[in-house]
Amino acid sequence: MPRLVRVLGPSVLLLVAFLSTLVALNAGGGAAAQLLADPGPVVRWGLPVAKMLVNVSAAGAIGALMLAIFALSPREREFSFALDFAAASAAFFAVASAVTGFLTFLLVTNATVSLNDRFSATVGQFFSQIELGQAWLATTLIAALVTVLCFAVRNQTALVFVFGIALLSLLPMAQQGHSAGASGHNAAITALGLHLVFAAIWLGGLLTIVLLRNHLGKDRLNDVLGRYSALALLSFVVVAASGYVSAELRVGTWENLFTPYGLLVVVKVAALIVLGCFGILHRRFFIGRMKAAESGRRWFWWLVVAELGFMGLASGVAAALARTATPVAQVLATDIPTSTPAQILTGEPLPPELTFARYFTEWNVDLAWLLFCAFGIFFYLAGVWRLHRRGDKWPIYRSVLWVSGLVILFYLTSGGLNVYVDYLFSAHMLMHMMLTMLVPVLLVPGAPVTLAARAIRKRQDGSRGGREWILIAVHSKFAGIVANPLVAAGLFAGSLWVFYYTPIFSWATTDHIGHQWMIVHFLITGYLFVQSLIGIDPVPYRLAYPFRLLLLIGTMVFHAFFGVALMMGTSLLLADWYGAMGRTWGLSAIADQQMGGGVAWGVGELPTIALAIVVAVQWSRDDAKVSKRLDRQADRTNDAERLEYNAKLAKMAARDR
Repeated sequence: MPRLVRVLGPSVLLLVAFLSTLVALNAGGGAAAQLLADPGPVVRWGLPVAKMLVNVSAAGAIGALMLAIFALSPREREFSFALDFAAASAAFFAVASAVTGFLTFLLVTNATVSLNDRFSATVGQFFSQIELGQAWLATTLIAALVTVLCFAVRNQTALVFVFGIALLSLLPMAQQGHSAGASGHNAAITALGLHLVFAAIWLGGLLTIVLLRNHLGKDRLNDVLGRYSALALLSFVVVAASGYVSAELRVGTWENLFTPYGLLVVVKVAALIVLGCFGILHRRFFIGRMKAAESGRRWFWWLVVAELGFMGLASGVAAALARTATPVAQVLATDIPTSTPAQILTGEPLPPELTFARYFTEWNVDLAWLLFCAFGIFFYLAGVWRLHRRGDKWPIYRSVLWVSGLVILFYLTSGGLNVYVDYLFSAHMLMHMMLTMLVPVLLVPGAPVTLAARAIRKRQDGSRGGREWILIAVHSKFAGIVANPLVAAGLFAGSLWVFYYTPIFSWATTDHIGHQWMIVHFLITGYLFVQSLIGIDPVPYRLAYPFRLLLLIGTMVFHAFFGVALMMGTSLLLADWYGAMGRTWGLSAIADQQMGGGVAWGVGELPTIALAIVVAVQWSRDDAKVSKRLDRQADRTNDAERLEYNAKLAKMAARDR
């Protein structure tokens, strides 16, 4: 049966995906002839099919790499086979991307294929100067690079970077999924990016397991399936959430579900529900019974073939949806005669005047950070519960601080501050200060690394799970450098000046990817600095307590100078952004920037005082522990150390005499 599945599974996936693409295109009108400048049936039907092949091959590469990193052992043949499959998938991904890019060129330009110089020049101009062509060129080149790296790299740690590069190939596709400047652009590309990544892990992982079957014994198969099942469950949650957000942005109302686009969304949702049911059957029934009964294994593999078929259905419908007109049109702000300056700059209308109440009543939920905070709380509490079940203790204050930190992080990235951060420099600076100073002060005492080391089961087969990867990252040379107290303080204070007085600030303000990078950067630099002062998790080097206080004071003085410089400044940092919003309420742009400097100077005082108090308390407790340890040692040895020291002094005195 497994030999048949290795052929039947991928065949069913591709066949169903191909047929569902054609049927969905016909039903939704995605391949209908255009009234003006029709590119022809080859382009109209071929482009969605090529895009479907891009999605499936990208999933093969990403899913195989994920399994190699998280589930497979380099001691076994399974590891090399998975990387070979990843390389083959990446090669197909590169070819499919090139074909998709070329068909996109024909669709956009309506050019006739020719071998003359003019046609070649037009193709070159499209891929080198037009944003859409550049995106497909980047995808093709990244896929080709991943192909080479999958053949060349066999080190588990290095494969993490190969996996990151493979994920990077999905970024241009995510950014193409919604028109920049249209309402909801940021939410749309976040949802689509998450959807592409986790759907690829889900589909590609299952396809890899099917092809790996010959290289996995019974025990190894159960282990790998259990690990993949955890990844599949996580992927299902993210794919469902991101799919809902994407559908809400593009469908809008319940009535629009009866449009061709809406009906295709319903079909995709139905396929997702069936796949979720398959996942429940895997986790609850088949994986645990595969060792015991041969019939259980046979039914399991038939279920896998059916699951791949429904994955093919979802992939085909998704490719057709990309070519089907959405009920909610993506209208650019520049195309609306009544657009305000704020709409032209951000794609969204100017929010109402900021009041204290609106910090808590206005919301702009960021799906990526919502999922990050939710999973962070869930896995942390699951680890605490695992310790509790086996009788180990975990201080409750650590759990309270960790949950509080992630709840505040969710508010900062989705609440009122996130609504006004694009329009007010002061709101931006308040978010910055809380991300880099308040949230880390709550998260660091939660000791997540210590909890993970104690709660996550250790792998014995040479593969690396969550515990192994966390400990490798913490004890790496790079972590040893950035966690050094002096380096952490330099990154914390120095990045202020580098960020705000270089083009990085403009990128982080005007580009959604830059905004997400900014949040990650502020969180990491703040976390490293607080960890060097009051951290519980292990680090290669810690300063003595007096030097920690000196480092804290010196860093905060540097921080205060930055705030004063903004308060006293009369030059607007982003005049073409904050100065061009056309706000009719609130302070002027320069006055708001100066208030932001006051925020940078004043808001940092409370976390600084809290850090100083914690360092002082830890210092006092450390002295008390040392004193108690010395007293116990003196009691055990009848104060032998002190008597020996006194005798040494007596000898020295006698010699001097």
